[in-house]
Amino acid sequence: MRAVQFCEYGPPEVVHVVDVGAADEPHAGPGRVRITVRTSGISPGEVLVRSGALREAVPAAFPWRTGFDAAGVVDEVGEGVTGVRVGDEVFGWADSAARGANADLAVLAAWAAKPTGWSWEEAGGAAGAVETGTRVLDLLAVGTGDTVLVQGAAGGTGAVTVQLALARGATVVGTASAHNHEFLRSLGAVPTTYGPGLTDRVRALAPAGVDAVVDCAGGSLPDLVAIAGDARRVVTIADFTAAAHGVHMSHGAPADDTGAAVGAAADPLAVHGLAIAVALAAEGRLRVPVAASFPLTGAAAAHELSETRHARGKIVLVH
Repeated sequence: MRAVQFCEYGPPEVVHVVDVGAADEPHAGPGRVRITVRTSGISPGEVLVRSGALREAVPAAFPWRTGFDAAGVVDEVGEGVTGVRVGDEVFGWADSAARGANADLAVLAAWAAKPTGWSWEEAGGAAGAVETGTRVLDLLAVGTGDTVLVQGAAGGTGAVTVQLALARGATVVGTASAHNHEFLRSLGAVPTTYGPGLTDRVRALAPAGVDAVVDCAGGSLPDLVAIAGDARRVVTIADFTAAAHGVHMSHGAPADDTGAAVGAAADPLAVHGLAIAVALAAEGRLRVPVAASFPLTGAAAAHELSETRHARGKIVLVH
């Protein structure tokens, strides 16, 4: 079995594909399934971990096997699991502590049937973005008639969050570089640029006010709080200074991995988001934009692209 890992902090070049012996292959324990992976996602958070930027908040235990999102074909079903059989096509995520989805075999902690309308590339990058978007929109109680600002709306998680908010009946304003504005319009969002003057631009686009702000980019919390009018109406998934601004930082990492280091305990994972995604996909109301796909052996190049923070959508590995 091949698996992607890194054994030291550093640039993308420290990421390698290794051959893992049969003794180290993962197996489906109780409540889990194992899949033969067809595609898997690159996690921007892991790119930061690999660089060493998060070594205080998320110290890496080497070797660090990478990958949370994956899609593939079930080949082992653990004890107590019902509703899925060997041979089923699924997408989902691995345990936060175990990771390891960027491999030929991966154990999933949560999964759902792969939508027939999704490509394997879409399915491989979907689960984490769906869970995160659902979790944050739940925390903000976004519903029909609300106006939501998504900061960093063209990224992998931002683009999915835009669609999930629209499906709840919200109006969405999304920030992105100018060259991504037509893309945001195609999703159904009202686009604007980020940076100086954001508060005035959003007020012009949403004169009745903004009910909730989802920050997928980081670095702009004072402006986002001013736009929302209340720090409690802002949730970030990207800004480690959140507590200083009275903003909640939402993450799903195990308590022993982060917690105090990021100023907030982990939020319960929005597992129900997978079923929501499947239903929306069947109606043609949820797509997973794929910025680029690489072979598993191109994992370092995939990390390099993610590090630019200019990828429009998810970056995936094809196995």
